[in-house]
Amino acid sequence: MLFHPEEDEEEDEDDLLRRTGDLVASSDRLPSGALRMKKCLHANAARPSDDELTTVQFHPSAQVVMTAGLDQSVSLFQVDGKTNPKIQSIHLESFPVHQARFSRDGEMVIATSLKNKMFYLYDMMEGRVTPVHAIRGLNEARVKEFSVCPEGGALLLSGTNGYLHLLTLKTKEVISSMKINGDVGAVAFSRDGGKLFALSDEGEVYVWDMRSRRCVNTFPDDGCVRGTAIAASLSGQHLACGSQSGVVNIYSQEACLNSANPKPLKSVMNLRTSVTSLTFNPSSEILAVASRVEDEAVRLVHVPSLTVFPNFPVTKKKIVYRTSCMDFSPHGGFFSLANNKGHAPLFRLLHFRDF
Repeated sequence: MLFHPEEDEEEDEDDLLRRTGDLVASSDRLPSGALRMKKCLHANAARPSDDELTTVQFHPSAQVVMTAGLDQSVSLFQVDGKTNPKIQSIHLESFPVHQARFSRDGEMVIATSLKNKMFYLYDMMEGRVTPVHAIRGLNEARVKEFSVCPEGGALLLSGTNGYLHLLTLKTKEVISSMKINGDVGAVAFSRDGGKLFALSDEGEVYVWDMRSRRCVNTFPDDGCVRGTAIAASLSGQHLACGSQSGVVNIYSQEACLNSANPKPLKSVMNLRTSVTSLTFNPSSEILAVASRVEDEAVRLVHVPSLTVFPNFPVTKKKIVYRTSCMDFSPHGGFFSLANNKGHAPLFRLLHFRDF
């Protein structure tokens, strides 16, 4: 067993790297088998939440992680894996945070709640919190689920009845809307933002060209009755679709763009409850899959071999609990989760030397 959180917790990382002398550089291929990792102090140990965390996200360029949750707060921490000191925390009155994300340039945080049409913008450079009460051109009762577009300073809002609304942050107005059949289950962008994959709750995947705003392909997620999660790898090679049954289908992204009925390269069946989170790591070698319905329902998939790493999570002792969100740091060196206990468990992935 290569994962020993209790023994390794106080071990210096340099000592651990020396002891595991067969570690490879991050540019080398990640081997299958047991994943070499070290459990660190919780990312938000300097300010744990007294309610469920809904968000954990690493900053795109600084060694910082953000947490947010139902305690109406957004917090930033410096990530060193040892003390993870708090940088800042803001309180949003009567606003339990459903989702928070960094803007693409990392200078702003966008936060939405459960039942509000209003959302907040937090300018980290100026320390200014701005409520956005109205969005021109938006006919929705609430703003809840959204994605940050890879380019153009825009957000994609998931609306009701299959609508997807493109919103510019500069003018706070909807510039375009798209529609799929059924309700929106989840969305994912290609790395350059040129393609959008939208999974309906009916199990259909819609591929949109974001420049022309046209739907260029549709296909059924194999065997899916209700679609719940989707993720696209940054390499452009893979697309993962999760369903209510707990199955995660991994496809060739090229087949998803060109075939009316692509077949999965692999169906991962290690979860027994609805898949609620899917995240590829930056090198596209690891796919994290999770269900917030059960404790410890998280698995890490070795993408090149399409096999599940056998040593995560550790079964002797609960450390993950119910996961609502997951993220990898920009170069894959850290992995964190937001859970229902108000904690963000943090792990150092030793194959990847950089943050």
